[in-house]
Amino acid sequence: MTVAQLDTTSGSPGSLITLDGQIQWAGLLLGPGTPYEIAASGLTGWADLPALDSGDVLRPDQHGAWPGAQWAQPRTVSATVWLLPDDVSRADAVIGDFLGATGVNSAEQWLAVRLHGRTLACRARVSQRVVPTDRTYATQGAAKVTLQWTCSDPRRYDVAEWTARTGLPAPEPGLSWEPGLDWPLDWGVAGATGNITVTNEGDAPTAPVIEFRGPVTLPSLTRVADGAKLQYDITLADTDVLTVDTSAGTVLLNGTASRLFTATPDSLPEYLFQLAPGPTSLAFRAAPGPVDPGASVGVSWRSARW
Repeated sequence: MTVAQLDTTSGSPGSLITLDGQIQWAGLLLGPGTPYEIAASGLTGWADLPALDSGDVLRPDQHGAWPGAQWAQPRTVSATVWLLPDDVSRADAVIGDFLGATGVNSAEQWLAVRLHGRTLACRARVSQRVVPTDRTYATQGAAKVTLQWTCSDPRRYDVAEWTARTGLPAPEPGLSWEPGLDWPLDWGVAGATGNITVTNEGDAPTAPVIEFRGPVTLPSLTRVADGAKLQYDITLADTDVLTVDTSAGTVLLNGTASRLFTATPDSLPEYLFQLAPGPTSLAFRAAPGPVDPGASVGVSWRSARW
């Protein structure tokens, strides 16, 4: 089993941030040291608990209710930003970059914020932009702008993405008795358990991306603690990769062809296969029979926080 930190220096959330109080959005850096100063009021909605939908059911014959599940609604983040070009000659460029980064876009992008040395990020879209075009704006390019983002997934994620990988269980070869035993004894290569432990260091469940690599038949990944598993009735060749995105609920063969229909009756719906805060033990298994050492599973995740 191997665990490694992925490269997050290029195109990752918060890759441009160097100071506390800075915000990165769509390749644009806001906050200290930029022409886009954050007003004293700062951000609203960033560290707040999102609004909740409750499954509580009122008790018909006594006070109160039976407690049900709670689900967080989308997160709304607002900021007041000062457009402050350092020279009137640069006003058009400063304004143009800002307007270009905060326009209408159906696709979500990373919104990253650094506070007290920690950078967290949400997937978001701009849902409102108010730019007063008053005399100061017209003559100097300065304006007090209001921005609002909507994050469909309200969780805030660490910018570092981690991956863990393991092969299928394999027995230890043990001692070789031919042509005889010599001291010190050679017990051979240690066997593999097919298990990995991944750790979500946040306080909210996180949705991993899982990659099964062949050659393997009937690959599955099981949460050891509760027995919940993802299992697919498919045979993967040594060049095949079956990617399960538990957030999007997709199962793609080699990045293009959907294989969601190969999920077995014992398989959990993909979006329910999440990693709770703390360590989670996972077991990689396949159909009975000989084990190919080339088969593996990879689990990638970011720690999530409310």
